[in-house]
Amino acid sequence: MSDTAVNIQGGAKAPLDVSVSLGAPALGSEVRDWVTLLKPRVLTLVVYSGIAGLLVAPGSLHPVLAITAILCITLAAGAAGAINMWYDRDIDAVMRRTAKRPIPAGRISAEGALAYGIVLSVGSVALMGLATNWLAAGVLAFSIFFYVVIYTMWLKRRTPQNIVIGGAAGAFPPLIGWVAVTGSIEALPLVLFAIIFMWTPPHFWALSLWAHEDYKRAGVPMLPVVAGARETRRQVVIYTVLLVPLTLAPWLMGFSGWAYGLVALALGANFLRHALAVWRDAQDEAGVSLTKDAPAKACFKYSISYLFLLLGALVVDRLLLA
Repeated sequence: MSDTAVNIQGGAKAPLDVSVSLGAPALGSEVRDWVTLLKPRVLTLVVYSGIAGLLVAPGSLHPVLAITAILCITLAAGAAGAINMWYDRDIDAVMRRTAKRPIPAGRISAEGALAYGIVLSVGSVALMGLATNWLAAGVLAFSIFFYVVIYTMWLKRRTPQNIVIGGAAGAFPPLIGWVAVTGSIEALPLVLFAIIFMWTPPHFWALSLWAHEDYKRAGVPMLPVVAGARETRRQVVIYTVLLVPLTLAPWLMGFSGWAYGLVALALGANFLRHALAVWRDAQDEAGVSLTKDAPAKACFKYSISYLFLLLGALVVDRLLLA
């Protein structure tokens, strides 16, 4: 029995600040749960690529409007993440890496999460249209639809190609950033879209090699579960080989200079090195869990740095040319 309970039974008044000291952490935890619904780790790369698209676009936006456009991309991606968590709450509950998310853990209701996602979706699209242009708002709305309906509700539980096709959902931000500035869809933002589209399979399949037991338990047909680890490792190499020359397209199109081209080559060579290490690593064929220093884990981590550095190099090169 606590000291507070003894004092109350003995007739003494409970300290006045008990509710405050207990309530503040609870409020902070609730705020963190609502933020968690937005998938903040995913948002980092989404926002970064959106900013890259905005900065490399010809022309400019007023700083306030540019910040508003990035805010809209952030809220839209977060909204899609919240609706994804609402829909996937059943499989999240049986996967170790997602079981503690707010909905399966019972800290936020499924209905509340869905309403939260819908409100943010509508608000972000409307604000984008009012602040920049309605083509950008339309592309933003389609990106939400693609992630929620095409990927989450249709592809994810039905086909091992879910990541290949669904990868388009994460490729929209640089296109949206470009359109927010220019009001038009042109060749270069489509190339940036294609780069992220091709980057997604080796990035996510490296993770799925690491977390395949979770997907198997949840019944999600990720490639390692359906086709096995060896085929997944082969696909990681194939998509990396296809990705690297594609990243040289801005240079070959004359949109960027030699500095970006050299950086893209160096980053791509290192990505290919990681992919080949994944291909040679057969420990997952023995039915054992991958170790923390497994090539698949290293490849997944590098793939994140790779995209950050690649887009950063394009932005810096473009600004120097300007």
